Amino acid sequence: MSAFFRRFARPLAVAGLAAAGVFASVVLAAPAFAQSLPGLNDLLQQSGGGAASGRIVQMIALLTVLSVAPGLLITVTSFTRLVIALSFLRSGLGLQSTPANLVLISLSLFMTFYVMGPTFDRAWQQGIQPLTENQITEQEALTRVAAPFHDFMMSQVRPKDLQTFADLAAANGQAPAASEDKVPLRILIPAFMISELRRGFEIGFLIMLPFLIIDMIVATLVMSMGMMMMPPAVIALPFKILFFILIDGWNLLVGGLVRSFY
Repeated sequence: MSAFFRRFARPLAVAGLAAAGVFASVVLAAPAFAQSLPGLNDLLQQSGGGAASGRIVQMIALLTVLSVAPGLLITVTSFTRLVIALSFLRSGLGLQSTPANLVLISLSLFMTFYVMGPTFDRAWQQGIQPLTENQITEQEALTRVAAPFHDFMMSQVRPKDLQTFADLAAANGQAPAASEDKVPLRILIPAFMISELRRGFEIGFLIMLPFLIIDMIVATLVMSMGMMMMPPAVIALPFKILFFILIDGWNLLVGGLVRSFY
């Protein structure tokens, strides 16, 4: 149970606490804002316009980060490779809506939490927990939280893709990174996404190949028997499902996807 909490419950709890905190701040601030606008002007005059403006900018930045959190999950984690591979599996089987999109996305999310468990733990221990205890500032916490994801992406990105975006940045007049540990996220994230897309399509090719062979065999048999009006895909579908069940396909696929990150 403790292992499950560390790998699955903690990321969900962090997101839930952040969302609850924002919701609570909005609810508590609503009556004060509704009473009178001069109260806000008095606050700006008493605490200083610059300090209050800084807090407002921080709140806007926090709301912006929460709104793009699903996109960040896709860009800097293993979600892209996993969901692409599962989508290729459904296409290879010839099923249009089984498993449903909700099932595939949920499975991809929980597999992402499993693969990214050590990264989430490091981000919590190094950045979020000290910030909640007022031991570090927000800027230092952001740097510490981004460091584990930077290391994960560096371990998975292809050097060729990283070099491509580094060359594009250099062509635009941006200074190159001094070392791999100092690669900017604006270069690392797109290179990581391109690498994940490539690996996802490579895995998808390996998934589709046996199903394509079954389709070819069934189509040849149907044509040789003169059954012109019978679609080969209809006959091949139960054989592909049976083949996938006999080889314990879900276990092999999920295990292979998780091992591809280590």
